[in-house]
Amino acid sequence: MADADLQELWPDAYGELRRVALRLLARERPGHTLTPTALVHEVWLNLAASKRPLAVNDRVHFVSLAARAMRHILVNHAQARLADKRGAGAVHFTLSASEDVPAAQSGPAELLAVHQALSALATDDARAAQVAELKVFGGLEVPEIAAALGVSEPTVKRDWVFARAHLARSLG
Repeated sequence: MADADLQELWPDAYGELRRVALRLLARERPGHTLTPTALVHEVWLNLAASKRPLAVNDRVHFVSLAARAMRHILVNHAQARLADKRGAGAVHFTLSASEDVPAAQSGPAELLAVHQALSALATDDARAAQVAELKVFGGLEVPEIAAALGVSEPTVKRDWVFARAHLARSLG
C-alpha cells in the first residue's frame, strides 16, 4: 500500500489504536505525561515521517506496525525519565492472569524490563518475540496475530506459551 493507502487506513484504525494506547497507559504510573491521544498521534508522526514508504498489507498489519511504534515510543519515554531519575531497587512485574499478558506494577523501569526481555527473547526465538509484542503492545488476539505473521493459530498459541514463560523467567 502506498502513502495514500496509509492515510486511508488511519481513520479506521484510529479508534482501535486509541484503545490499545488506553490499555498500555493504564499500566503506567499515575500522572504519566503521555496521554492515549498523544501516544496515538506520536505513532502517526513516526509512521508518516518514515523515510521509506511503508508497505502495509491490511488493517492487522498496520496495527502491528503501530504496536511496534508504540512500544518504542514508550521505551524512549521511559529511558528519558530514568535518565532524569536513576532509582535503585528491584523491578517488580506480574503476569496478569485476567489479560494473559505482562502487566507493569508502575513506572518506566518496568517498561524497560519488558522491552529488554522481549529483545532477549528475540535472540532465542524471533517469532515468539513478535507474538508477544503483538499481544502485549498491540492488543491483538490469536487469530489476528496468526494473520499478521502468516502462521497458524496453534503456532501462535505455542509461541505465546514459550514467550510468556520466557518473560516470566526474565522478569522474575
